[in-house]
Amino acid sequence: MANNILIVAEGRDGNLRKVSYELVTVAREMAQGLGGAVEAVVVGNNVGACAEALAKTGVTKVYHAEVGLPHFTPEVYAATLADVIRQTQSAVILFGATGYGKELGAQVAAKLDLGLATDCTGFQVEGGALIFKRPVYAGKALATVKAKTLPVMASMRPNIFPPAPAEAASAPVEKVPVANVSPRAQVVEKVKKEAVAVDLAEAKIVVSGGRGAKSTEGFAPIHALAKTLGAAVGASRAAVDAGWIDYSTQVGQTGKTVAPQLYIALGISGAIQHLAGMSSSKVIVAVNKDPDAPIFKVADYGIVADMFDVLPVMHEEIKKVQSQP
Repeated sequence: MANNILIVAEGRDGNLRKVSYELVTVAREMAQGLGGAVEAVVVGNNVGACAEALAKTGVTKVYHAEVGLPHFTPEVYAATLADVIRQTQSAVILFGATGYGKELGAQVAAKLDLGLATDCTGFQVEGGALIFKRPVYAGKALATVKAKTLPVMASMRPNIFPPAPAEAASAPVEKVPVANVSPRAQVVEKVKKEAVAVDLAEAKIVVSGGRGAKSTEGFAPIHALAKTLGAAVGASRAAVDAGWIDYSTQVGQTGKTVAPQLYIALGISGAIQHLAGMSSSKVIVAVNKDPDAPIFKVADYGIVADMFDVLPVMHEEIKKVQSQP
């Protein structure tokens, strides 16, 4: 068996999600140690454009399975992916540690009786063996997981590795059949949440609020600042648990991992679980009343003050800069 690596790409609304490009970077680095080729598979409805985009990232081949069902159907997707993996006999199969990847990775691993290392943040190749790093105990420690044999599966946390550019010559795209599986459940209705202006997981700027926001109303100036900056709104677990803002905005070990160019933390103390989800940000600005708050240990710029005193001034100064020619 050649030590080929297979990326399971993720499409949404006809577009590849950023994590798919990040997996290409992971696979390329992994292939340098294992010596295999990098291939990819995309399964879904109307994902032809996703397959074409993936083919330009430098992979050697793309497998395209057009499911033709309007809604995500895990049983069909997992069975189709299992068939592709049997066909390719890949040594490593990579998923994104997203809702999509977590749902399908476990099912495919069970179907193929393969080991699965989940939510990995790093890896290395030693003597032909793969060793993964993954956070445990809510990010308080890192576990080292060694794959005893190949093939092996792994899900990689988003926003850890840089996305690969789609600038290479197009690789061949092979259409593969969809597994003949009858789903045991049927989606009768899909209700979308109110669309957000900027996707938190892929935002270049994130403005987050924490316990210091004090209430739902306290998040109003945070939303206003984010709108001015063209940023996504994030939150700490404390703010989410208090019901001040939706869970989809939670940044941290049990929420989303972000790595924006700029992360503004307002009224967030910086529990280790939160830091695990945002410490890879390029520039971190923190505002907190407590001078000993852990957030200041990772911040590039810190302001010891009440966020409600700082926010209006910060917002006005940003608008002044934006109005300059």
